[in-house]
Amino acid sequence: MNNSSAGLRFKEAMEKNRPLQIAGAINANHALLATQAGFQALYLSGGGVAAGSLGIPDLGITNLEDILIDVNRITNVTDTPLLVDVDTGFGPSAFNVARTVKSLIKAGAAALHIEDQVGAKRCGHRPGKEVVSTDEMVDRIKAAVDARTDPNFLIGARTDALATEGIERTLDRVNKYQEAGADFIFAEAVHEIRLYAEFAKASGLPILANITEFGMTPLWTVAELHAAGVRLILYPLSAFRAANKAALKVYTHLLQDGSQQAVIADMQTREELYQSIGYYDFETKLDKLFKKT
Repeated sequence: MNNSSAGLRFKEAMEKNRPLQIAGAINANHALLATQAGFQALYLSGGGVAAGSLGIPDLGITNLEDILIDVNRITNVTDTPLLVDVDTGFGPSAFNVARTVKSLIKAGAAALHIEDQVGAKRCGHRPGKEVVSTDEMVDRIKAAVDARTDPNFLIGARTDALATEGIERTLDRVNKYQEAGADFIFAEAVHEIRLYAEFAKASGLPILANITEFGMTPLWTVAELHAAGVRLILYPLSAFRAANKAALKVYTHLLQDGSQQAVIADMQTREELYQSIGYYDFETKLDKLFKKT
């Protein structure tokens, strides 16, 4: 494993890739697959942990320990730097935010983003969102920055204010988020591509575009987002959605057909799985350790 700072590896990936595409990985296996496909950065979604690991909605129900379980599993198998969604920081006080930051760094994460929704948060692409005051979000960012034990660990500020406060007030927010020490801006539910340039101008920071399916943001291409000045492109749950659809298809055929023959061509083979997870290396290690003489 690479002993260099995960945050430094994330920064290096940002410099080498303009923009940097970040693959959502719902678990350690998907993290390996995304790395093997060539992605230089990974993402653990709070909504993904809620739905994928716990089978519950993304409504602020999960806690820090739920996130850390999946963070540790991912960072244990790949050095590809991991960006983590920490919702509103997992607690009402600066001490909760500090604990979150320190725990993520210890677990090997490279970066996080914290948002300006209220504690009882909602999905960023659903109606009824509420945001805290600018001052309260600034306090969250300051607490995160102060708690950072690795100077290369990145702290992103996500704003959901566009849907409720409009562009001008949201731009004022991101300017203050930059002043508080944020390293990048995650503008959620952007519906016009020109707005990314306005966020960049107002904050002077790299801008993250969340290109999630079935939401309020169009599925703009890398070329389009690059032209708009976006530095980070996030695909939070693309593979998760595809895997869920495939799983339901398999379960349906097993019951209806009494066999998996109709879907066998859609499956990852045993050999492909073994290659992906390094099965043969483990087996060889066992043979060497316990070889009989």
